[in-house]
Amino acid sequence: MKRWLMERDDRPGAGCAQEHILLIEDDDGMRVLVTRLLRESGYRVTGCRSGAEMWSLLPGKSVDLVLLDVMLPGASGFDLLRALRSKGTVPVIMLSARNEEADRVLGLELGADDYVAKPFGRPELLARIRAVLRRTTIAPAATAAERAQVLTFAGWRLDLRSRQLTDPGGAAVDLSGAEHDLLMVFLEHPGRVLGREQILEMSRGRLAAPSDRSVDTLVSRLRRKLEPPEGTLPVIKTVRGSGYMMAAKVERA
Repeated sequence: MKRWLMERDDRPGAGCAQEHILLIEDDDGMRVLVTRLLRESGYRVTGCRSGAEMWSLLPGKSVDLVLLDVMLPGASGFDLLRALRSKGTVPVIMLSARNEEADRVLGLELGADDYVAKPFGRPELLARIRAVLRRTTIAPAATAAERAQVLTFAGWRLDLRSRQLTDPGGAAVDLSGAEHDLLMVFLEHPGRVLGREQILEMSRGRLAAPSDRSVDTLVSRLRRKLEPPEGTLPVIKTVRGSGYMMAAKVERA
Protein backbone atom coordinates (compact mmCIF):
# COMPACT_ATOMS: atom_id res chain seq x y z
CA MET A 1 0.00 0.00 0.00
CA LYS A 2 1.24 3.53 -0.73
CA ARG A 3 0.80 6.46 1.59
CA TRP A 4 -1.05 9.50 0.31
CA LEU A 5 1.43 11.54 -1.69
CA MET A 6 2.66 15.07 -1.09
CA GLU A 7 0.93 17.97 -2.79
CA ARG A 8 2.86 21.10 -3.71
CA ASP A 9 1.95 24.64 -2.81
CA ASP A 10 1.19 26.39 -6.11
CA ARG A 11 0.67 29.87 -4.67
CA PRO A 12 2.76 32.64 -6.23
CA GLY A 13 6.08 32.97 -4.43
CA ALA A 14 5.93 29.52 -2.89
CA GLY A 15 9.46 28.23 -3.34
CA CYS A 16 9.04 24.60 -2.23
CA ALA A 17 6.54 21.91 -1.35
CA GLN A 18 4.51 22.44 1.80
CA GLU A 19 3.75 19.32 3.76
CA HIS A 20 0.01 18.82 4.18
CA ILE A 21 -1.18 17.78 7.65
CA LEU A 22 -4.64 16.40 8.37
CA LEU A 23 -5.73 17.16 11.94
CA ILE A 24 -8.61 15.17 13.48
CA GLU A 25 -9.60 16.86 16.76
CA ASP A 26 -13.15 17.24 18.11
CA ASP A 27 -12.30 20.04 20.58
CA ASP A 28 -12.91 23.22 18.58
CA GLY A 29 -10.55 25.36 20.64
CA MET A 30 -7.70 22.86 20.45
CA ARG A 31 -8.22 22.34 16.73
CA VAL A 32 -8.07 26.08 16.04
CA LEU A 33 -4.94 26.54 18.17
CA VAL A 34 -3.05 23.61 16.62
CA THR A 35 -4.11 24.62 13.11
CA ARG A 36 -2.85 28.17 13.68
CA LEU A 37 0.44 26.90 15.17
CA LEU A 38 1.09 24.61 12.21
CA ARG A 39 0.20 27.20 9.58
CA GLU A 40 2.48 29.74 11.24
CA SER A 41 5.23 27.12 10.98
CA GLY A 42 4.76 26.72 7.24
CA TYR A 43 2.50 23.66 6.98
CA ARG A 44 -0.77 23.34 5.11
CA VAL A 45 -3.46 22.10 7.47
CA THR A 46 -6.92 20.62 7.05
CA GLY A 47 -8.91 20.18 10.23
CA CYS A 48 -11.90 17.96 10.94
CA ARG A 49 -13.89 16.82 13.97
CA SER A 50 -14.45 13.08 13.50
CA GLY A 51 -13.61 9.94 11.60
CA ALA A 52 -16.57 10.45 9.31
CA GLU A 53 -15.21 13.87 8.27
CA MET A 54 -11.74 12.39 7.88
CA TRP A 55 -12.93 9.72 5.44
CA SER A 56 -14.89 12.28 3.45
CA LEU A 57 -11.73 14.40 3.03
CA LEU A 58 -9.05 11.79 2.34
CA PRO A 59 -10.06 10.61 -1.15
CA GLY A 60 -9.69 14.10 -2.58
CA LYS A 61 -6.57 15.24 -0.74
CA SER A 62 -2.92 14.26 -0.66
CA VAL A 63 -1.79 14.01 2.96
CA ASP A 64 1.77 13.81 4.30
CA LEU A 65 0.93 13.29 7.97
CA VAL A 66 -2.12 12.72 10.15
CA LEU A 67 -2.49 14.19 13.66
CA LEU A 68 -5.11 11.99 15.25
CA ASP A 69 -6.80 12.59 18.59
CA VAL A 70 -7.58 9.42 20.57
CA MET A 71 -10.87 10.50 22.16
CA LEU A 72 -13.28 11.25 19.30
CA PRO A 73 -17.05 11.00 18.86
CA GLY A 74 -18.05 7.77 17.15
CA ALA A 75 -15.00 5.77 16.11
CA SER A 76 -12.04 6.35 18.45
CA GLY A 77 -8.61 7.41 17.29
CA PHE A 78 -7.41 3.84 17.77
CA ASP A 79 -10.21 2.54 15.53
CA LEU A 80 -9.30 5.09 12.86
CA LEU A 81 -5.61 4.19 13.15
CA ARG A 82 -6.44 0.53 12.49
CA ALA A 83 -8.41 1.53 9.40
CA LEU A 84 -5.68 3.87 8.13
CA ARG A 85 -3.06 1.15 8.51
CA SER A 86 -5.22 -1.29 6.55
CA LYS A 87 -5.30 1.17 3.65
CA GLY A 88 -1.80 2.64 3.56
CA THR A 89 1.29 3.87 5.40
CA VAL A 90 0.62 7.59 5.81
CA PRO A 91 2.51 8.71 8.97
CA VAL A 92 0.26 9.08 12.02
CA ILE A 93 0.96 10.91 15.28
CA MET A 94 -1.56 10.22 18.06
CA LEU A 95 -2.65 13.05 20.36
CA SER A 96 -4.21 12.25 23.72
CA ALA A 97 -4.91 13.67 27.16
CA ARG A 98 -4.42 10.11 28.42
CA ASN A 99 -0.75 9.42 29.03
CA GLU A 100 -0.92 5.90 30.46
CA GLU A 101 1.75 3.54 29.18
CA ALA A 102 -0.94 1.06 28.06
CA ASP A 103 -2.37 3.67 25.65
CA ARG A 104 1.06 4.52 24.25
CA VAL A 105 1.87 0.85 23.75
CA LEU A 106 -1.51 0.25 22.07
CA GLY A 107 -0.83 3.12 19.68
CA LEU A 108 2.54 1.57 18.79
CA GLU A 109 1.00 -1.86 18.36
CA LEU A 110 -1.53 -0.45 15.91
CA GLY A 111 1.14 1.29 13.85
CA ALA A 112 1.36 4.88 15.11
CA ASP A 113 4.61 6.67 14.30
CA ASP A 114 4.52 8.75 17.49
CA TYR A 115 2.29 9.48 20.49
CA VAL A 116 2.10 12.97 22.03
CA ALA A 117 0.43 13.52 25.39
CA LYS A 118 -1.68 16.62 26.05
CA PRO A 119 -0.95 19.24 27.16
CA PHE A 120 2.05 19.64 24.86
CA GLY A 121 4.21 22.64 24.07
CA ARG A 122 4.65 24.14 20.63
CA PRO A 123 8.38 23.20 20.36
CA GLU A 124 7.71 19.56 21.26
CA LEU A 125 4.87 19.11 18.77
CA LEU A 126 6.79 20.76 15.94
CA ALA A 127 9.93 18.73 16.71
CA ARG A 128 7.99 15.47 16.63
CA ILE A 129 6.26 16.39 13.36
CA ARG A 130 9.57 17.32 11.75
CA ALA A 131 11.18 14.09 12.96
CA VAL A 132 8.42 11.91 11.50
CA LEU A 133 8.34 13.78 8.19
CA ARG A 134 12.14 13.74 7.94
CA ARG A 135 12.33 9.99 8.49
CA THR A 136 9.57 9.24 5.97
CA THR A 137 11.25 11.30 3.24
CA ILE A 138 14.90 10.47 3.91
CA ALA A 139 15.15 7.78 1.21
CA PRO A 140 14.89 10.20 -1.78
CA ALA A 141 17.88 12.14 -0.43
CA ALA A 142 20.22 9.15 -0.84
CA THR A 143 22.80 9.03 -3.61
CA ALA A 144 21.93 7.48 -6.95
CA ALA A 145 24.07 4.42 -6.15
CA GLU A 146 22.37 3.94 -2.80
CA ARG A 147 18.90 4.30 -4.32
CA ALA A 148 19.65 1.48 -6.74
CA GLN A 149 20.58 -0.94 -3.99
CA VAL A 150 18.53 -3.66 -2.36
CA LEU A 151 19.19 -5.39 0.95
CA THR A 152 18.45 -9.12 1.05
CA PHE A 153 18.22 -11.38 4.09
CA ALA A 154 16.80 -14.89 4.52
CA GLY A 155 14.95 -14.57 1.20
CA TRP A 156 13.50 -11.15 2.08
CA ARG A 157 14.23 -8.02 -0.02
CA LEU A 158 14.18 -4.39 1.08
CA ASP A 159 14.39 -1.79 -1.69
CA LEU A 160 16.21 1.23 -0.25
CA ARG A 161 14.72 3.55 -2.85
CA SER A 162 11.05 2.68 -2.52
CA ARG A 163 11.29 1.39 1.09
CA GLN A 164 9.34 -1.63 -0.17
CA LEU A 165 9.76 -4.93 1.67
CA THR A 166 8.94 -8.20 -0.09
CA ASP A 167 8.78 -11.64 1.50
CA PRO A 168 10.53 -14.76 0.16
CA GLY A 169 7.47 -15.50 -1.98
CA GLY A 170 7.59 -12.06 -3.62
CA ALA A 171 4.59 -10.58 -1.80
CA ALA A 172 4.81 -6.96 -0.62
CA VAL A 173 4.69 -6.41 3.14
CA ASP A 174 3.58 -3.03 4.50
CA LEU A 175 5.78 -1.43 7.16
CA SER A 176 5.02 1.65 9.20
CA GLY A 177 7.73 4.32 9.34
CA ALA A 178 8.86 3.16 12.78
CA GLU A 179 8.96 -0.49 11.68
CA HIS A 180 11.05 0.40 8.62
CA ASP A 181 13.52 2.38 10.74
CA LEU A 182 13.83 -0.48 13.24
CA LEU A 183 14.42 -2.99 10.45
CA MET A 184 17.16 -0.73 9.03
CA VAL A 185 18.87 -0.68 12.44
CA PHE A 186 19.04 -4.48 12.43
CA LEU A 187 20.06 -4.71 8.77
CA GLU A 188 22.89 -2.24 9.31
CA HIS A 189 24.24 -4.30 12.26
CA PRO A 190 23.72 -7.99 11.38
CA GLY A 191 25.05 -10.49 13.89
CA ARG A 192 25.41 -7.82 16.57
CA VAL A 193 23.43 -7.92 19.80
CA LEU A 194 21.66 -4.59 20.26
CA GLY A 195 20.32 -3.46 23.62
CA ARG A 196 17.20 -1.33 23.95
CA GLU A 197 19.14 1.89 24.54
CA GLN A 198 21.26 1.25 21.44
CA ILE A 199 18.13 0.65 19.37
CA LEU A 200 16.62 3.91 20.61
CA GLU A 201 19.78 5.82 19.75
CA MET A 202 20.25 4.21 16.33
CA SER A 203 16.62 4.76 15.35
CA ARG A 204 17.27 8.53 15.65
CA GLY A 205 14.49 9.11 18.17
CA ARG A 206 11.73 7.78 15.93
CA LEU A 207 10.08 5.67 18.62
CA ALA A 208 7.10 7.20 20.41
CA ALA A 209 7.43 7.70 24.18
CA PRO A 210 10.74 5.77 24.27
CA SER A 211 10.97 3.14 26.98
CA ASP A 212 12.04 -0.47 27.32
CA ARG A 213 8.49 -1.58 26.72
CA SER A 214 8.02 0.57 23.63
CA VAL A 215 11.14 -0.99 22.08
CA ASP A 216 9.94 -4.50 22.94
CA THR A 217 6.52 -3.71 21.48
CA LEU A 218 7.95 -2.45 18.20
CA VAL A 219 10.36 -5.38 17.90
CA SER A 220 7.48 -7.77 18.53
CA ARG A 221 5.40 -6.06 15.84
CA LEU A 222 8.23 -6.27 13.30
CA ARG A 223 8.97 -9.90 14.13
CA ARG A 224 5.36 -10.87 13.49
CA LYS A 225 5.67 -9.44 9.98
CA LEU A 226 8.95 -11.35 9.47
CA GLU A 227 7.51 -14.61 10.80
CA PRO A 228 9.68 -17.44 9.39
CA PRO A 229 8.27 -20.69 8.00
CA GLU A 230 7.59 -23.33 10.64
CA GLY A 231 10.75 -25.16 11.67
CA THR A 232 13.16 -22.41 10.57
CA LEU A 233 15.11 -19.99 12.74
CA PRO A 234 13.73 -16.49 13.42
CA VAL A 235 15.18 -13.58 11.48
CA ILE A 236 15.42 -11.41 14.60
CA LYS A 237 16.67 -13.36 17.61
CA THR A 238 16.13 -12.50 21.27
CA VAL A 239 19.31 -12.67 23.33
CA ARG A 240 18.09 -13.10 26.89
CA GLY A 241 19.23 -10.34 29.20
CA SER A 242 21.03 -8.44 26.41
CA GLY A 243 18.65 -7.42 23.62
CA TYR A 244 18.01 -8.46 20.02
CA MET A 245 20.09 -9.53 17.03
CA MET A 246 19.62 -9.84 13.26
CA ALA A 247 20.40 -13.55 12.91
CA ALA A 248 20.23 -13.72 9.10
CA LYS A 249 23.06 -12.87 6.73
CA VAL A 250 22.49 -9.48 5.08
CA GLU A 251 23.67 -8.83 1.52
CA ARG A 252 23.54 -5.70 -0.63
CA ALA A 253 22.42 -6.22 -4.23
